[in-house]
Amino acid sequence: MGKLRPREAERLAPGPTGRPCPLQNLLLLWTLLNSGLGGNAQGPGEWTPWGSWSRCSSSCGRGLSVRSRRCIRFPQEELCWGDTHEYRLCQLPDCPPGAVPFRDLQCALYNSHPVLGTQKTYQWVPFYGAPNQCDLNCLAEGHDFYHSFGRVLDGTPCSPGTQGLCVAGRCLNAGCDGLLGSDAREDQCGHCGGANDSCLFVQRVFRDAGAFAGYWNVTLIPEGARHIRAAHRSRNHLALMGVDGYYVLNGNWVVSPPGTYEAAGTHVVYTRAATGPEETLRATGPTSQDLLLQVLLQEPNPGIEFEFWLPRERYGPFQAQAQALGWSLRQPQPREVDLQPPEPPPAPTVIPSRTLIPTPVFRARVLGRLRQAQETRYEVRVQLIYKNRSPLQALEYVWAPSRCPCPPLALHREYLLAAQRLISPDGTQDRLLLPHAGYARPWSPAEDSRTRLVARHCPL
Repeated sequence: MGKLRPREAERLAPGPTGRPCPLQNLLLLWTLLNSGLGGNAQGPGEWTPWGSWSRCSSSCGRGLSVRSRRCIRFPQEELCWGDTHEYRLCQLPDCPPGAVPFRDLQCALYNSHPVLGTQKTYQWVPFYGAPNQCDLNCLAEGHDFYHSFGRVLDGTPCSPGTQGLCVAGRCLNAGCDGLLGSDAREDQCGHCGGANDSCLFVQRVFRDAGAFAGYWNVTLIPEGARHIRAAHRSRNHLALMGVDGYYVLNGNWVVSPPGTYEAAGTHVVYTRAATGPEETLRATGPTSQDLLLQVLLQEPNPGIEFEFWLPRERYGPFQAQAQALGWSLRQPQPREVDLQPPEPPPAPTVIPSRTLIPTPVFRARVLGRLRQAQETRYEVRVQLIYKNRSPLQALEYVWAPSRCPCPPLALHREYLLAAQRLISPDGTQDRLLLPHAGYARPWSPAEDSRTRLVARHCPL
């Protein structure tokens, strides 16, 4: 249809009573026809709204749903920009053991049917060595040839062990929006199609050399952290501890094998080079709770690189936690380490040349007990400190010089403890000792009152 001139519009467009419309109405009609409704319009047509999603193509496992729309346009308008169909990944419960895969079912449809222009029939199974993995390539059982029966049905997995699905003869993967063929990806903050503007990147190097061998804190990895990485090149070992005080890997003087470990709602991949000193920790996250990254020092620390992404709203609390911890992030954990085959340690009562630190008095819960050589080692969580001149960590080891064990401390019970602290001159050994004369009483409100009274009136 050509453009309408004003006089032609006046002649062709009568009003409701048969008389011509006013001139301004005809001009309005002429403007509309030339702005996209007329035949000379050069823009694309318009899409109808999307239809509803179809049922999943599979009854179990992974499949796809499809929805469609139509392009409404005048004869001389361009086609609409975009696709007429949209495919979405649908994830159903896993198929039961022994279920026949979708591609196998399609090949089996041609069993006992003549093909290849002869009356001979074959039994067909999938063949995955053909160039196009979205063709229905089937191998004749007992023979050395395969035949392509055209395209596989939409929703067929491209190949075993892959995430792609075949759609119209093409292998497509789903974006983070669930749409097949979409290039939408999660940003470092975990937002689909985001621009990394809702989180902050924490990247630092821990360079403290350490005064003695043992476990040293490197950093707190807060809840919500993503894309965590820590690496170093030395004979030292990275260690990871949960909020419950138990090690995820490389704890208690035991070096864990490389592998994948579950911690704080994510998978931690621990690697150690077979021919060199390189060691790494990686986790995608997000973490569901805090983790503590430590290093088990055997030699001077050349530097430990660590990084992670943290939501903006969590960065302030993380900084506050780090500031509240203060030097505790850099102070050694009172753990001794000897990665060589251990030798039975001598009884602490006869160890010469040690510095005696005034006795700390504190309340603690017993988390674990280990008998080794002629000693018993208790792992305790410090709950409250009554008297103390040297720093105590949240988790400590307390030693008793016998295997009886003496005193008998029950697991998961709380006690009031008065332990002697002995430190060797070179700083390589730092122990809290519970000799027979030591104080270890089950905690109770009465014991708590007596201990507070004594702590106020007696010197350290």
